[in-house]
Amino acid sequence: MASILMMFAGWTSAFLVRKAQGNWLIFTMPTAFWISTFVVLASSITIHFATKQFKQRNFPLYKTLISVTALLGVLFMVLQFWGFYEMHAAGVTLASNGEGVSGSFVWVISMIHLAHMLGGVIALIIVFISVNLRRSKKTYSANGLEILSTYWHFVDVLWIYLFLFFLLNQK
Repeated sequence: MASILMMFAGWTSAFLVRKAQGNWLIFTMPTAFWISTFVVLASSITIHFATKQFKQRNFPLYKTLISVTALLGVLFMVLQFWGFYEMHAAGVTLASNGEGVSGSFVWVISMIHLAHMLGGVIALIIVFISVNLRRSKKTYSANGLEILSTYWHFVDVLWIYLFLFFLLNQK
């Protein structure tokens, strides 16, 4: 997680350095990015309570909460792609076309974050399948779930940071 954090620190620093050079396109953040921010916050809440329910051996509620978290993760990704569509429709593309590179930075940084979310979603889907196929609970170790939960909270907080960073640097 430290290396991911450093990578995004580098990308956001490059954003600020390039913005200071001028030729910067100002645009409105896509509505889908706003919605996805609330979805990712909700997913942090559900995975927190899923972990708590697992530790309390309340497996029916745990299964529901981990399933909801996986669905929210997939919804986040869909909303991100919808946000990319909104940006493209507004003329903010990955290629700068001589109108500034602010859109390119948002595209690249968001896509890199989305790739990290994909890793978390894949892990959630594996947990979802495992939970729903397992008949008996032979092991009660929460270690794997806690690691997944920590990673999930990390990428959630990272998105909130990036979203706020983009919002505060629109001018």
